[in-house]
Amino acid sequence: MTKAGGAGTHGPALPSEWVLRGLHWLPTGARTLDFASGTGRHARAADQRGLRVTASDRDAAALEQIGGTVRCMCADLEAGLWPFEPASFDAVIVTNYLYRPRFSELCGLLSPGGLLIYETFALGNERYGRPSNPDFLLQPGELFDRCREAGLAVLAFEDGVILTGRQARVQRIFAVRPPVNLEGFAIE
Repeated sequence: MTKAGGAGTHGPALPSEWVLRGLHWLPTGARTLDFASGTGRHARAADQRGLRVTASDRDAAALEQIGGTVRCMCADLEAGLWPFEPASFDAVIVTNYLYRPRFSELCGLLSPGGLLIYETFALGNERYGRPSNPDFLLQPGELFDRCREAGLAVLAFEDGVILTGRQARVQRIFAVRPPVNLEGFAIE
């Protein structure tokens, strides 16, 4: 498991541009989960767009910082009973977090047509800092492969280095649970 990002020395971290791009595809009121949310930078962004947001993390103090109309759920997402019903979200957001044993369950949270917005660190990130443990870094193409294995249709996938702000090697994906009407997913 790894969770990075969050507040730095200059205040709270801004939402990921990748996540903001994905949020534009969601209709007002979409049931959205910010999985391993930390202090909720993406939960707040989704809440501001009029989505019905649940933020889940094992850190109760981090969840207390979220505010707004976001529903917060303190849960250890890696151990014990899975706290979510299958197909209960229209969108799931995951950033800077990787726990392979529950990846399929995570994808199973999407309702038909639901969108997975995922961005996390990949092998090669050790050049830029933490995380550097290969257990917490995606292998080349791994996020794409895992989404396909979970039965999702991939809309967009990137594997590369972020050079602006905090530099990092990442993989990121937009994937949907079939059946899906692709008319709503226009490329900007």
